[in-house]
Amino acid sequence: MHAESRKAFNASFSPDTYQSFLSAIERDFPGQLDFRVAESPVFVDSAFRDKLLDACSSIMDAVAAPDFLARTDRAIPPDQRVPGENRHTSFFAVDFAICRGASGELEPRLIELQGFPSVFGYQLYLSRLYQKRYPFLESMNFTFSGAADEEDAFISHFGHVLLGNEDPENVILLEIFPEKQKTRIDFEITRQYWGVTPVCLTKIIREGRKIFYEKEGRRIQVRRIYNRLIFDDLGNFPGLKTGFSLTDDADVTWVGHPNWFFRISKFMLPLLSGPYFPETRFLSDYGGNFPPDPENYVLKPLFSFAGSGVELHVTADKLAAIADPENYILQRKVTYEPVILTNDGSKVKSEIRMLYTWPDDAEKPVLLTALSRLSRGEMIGVRFNKDFTWVGSSAVFFER
Repeated sequence: MHAESRKAFNASFSPDTYQSFLSAIERDFPGQLDFRVAESPVFVDSAFRDKLLDACSSIMDAVAAPDFLARTDRAIPPDQRVPGENRHTSFFAVDFAICRGASGELEPRLIELQGFPSVFGYQLYLSRLYQKRYPFLESMNFTFSGAADEEDAFISHFGHVLLGNEDPENVILLEIFPEKQKTRIDFEITRQYWGVTPVCLTKIIREGRKIFYEKEGRRIQVRRIYNRLIFDDLGNFPGLKTGFSLTDDADVTWVGHPNWFFRISKFMLPLLSGPYFPETRFLSDYGGNFPPDPENYVLKPLFSFAGSGVELHVTADKLAAIADPENYILQRKVTYEPVILTNDGSKVKSEIRMLYTWPDDAEKPVLLTALSRLSRGEMIGVRFNKDFTWVGSSAVFFER
């Protein structure tokens, strides 16, 4: 990756500097950080950056295709279709593994994508904290705005996406029990930066087509919903009593409409082809004639989240036993290249998530920032990286 930045960072790093970094987050947001922050950001040189941009451009072209809506309509479960769908998604999150290509050069390989917001506010805060602690990072970019003041440009742009033309008081961040979510630090940062209050689904009040929430003893109408709630999560709370359902036809606009969570998802992977996209097909497309080397594939359920249900050790018997193959994809495995040099000389694997917004009034999406996840385990994710160091989520800095 960017060798000079890696050398400078590792020379400045120690376990004490890492603990001091975590302590700064705790001071700013007491009790809010509930996931592991990796010891280091990822530093990307211009060559790898351009490959990421090329891969993302192909994905954006696929979404802009005239038949995209028709081809992805089946992705939305009938009982989870929400009225008032925007003409385009408000967010993209595109995950790439860092791999070694046939030529020996590092290349991105698409792993997953989502039409759903990620931790935008937290990434802004985290990236700026790294720059304050490691001043040499001021010479690199963590956004793609080209602005001299990346922080101000980020706050202005994301505020426009988030609020539209509404007063912040009439915009809510919708979750289920937001105070218990692992990403709650991002909710608090969103509130501080943009004035948007996190509200639990159980606290929404509906009167006809209008919905409200209560704040400081006042009932306030909700005109716009920043949606961070996933239908999958609601399944964890059977019998939950709410006065408002996501599928209700209400007088609100959505930023992050729930339908796009399904359209831009694993369901979209079989629609993509190119050098950065591993072979992916719906399991039903095989007609029972599965690849002769199933061990070289990953089986993924379409309608799951955060790695749930992913099968890494695929066999022909497991494939044949699936009763609803139309709801699964089979994706050729990629080999992550350990490239992030730690301070003890070992190397760890990484994914980079490119984060796009698409304002309501814009003709095309905007690449805003990126995040990284470091791993020593079989997969990227908490349960595959327990008790390791130099793993977890972090920021990405790009060569100018």
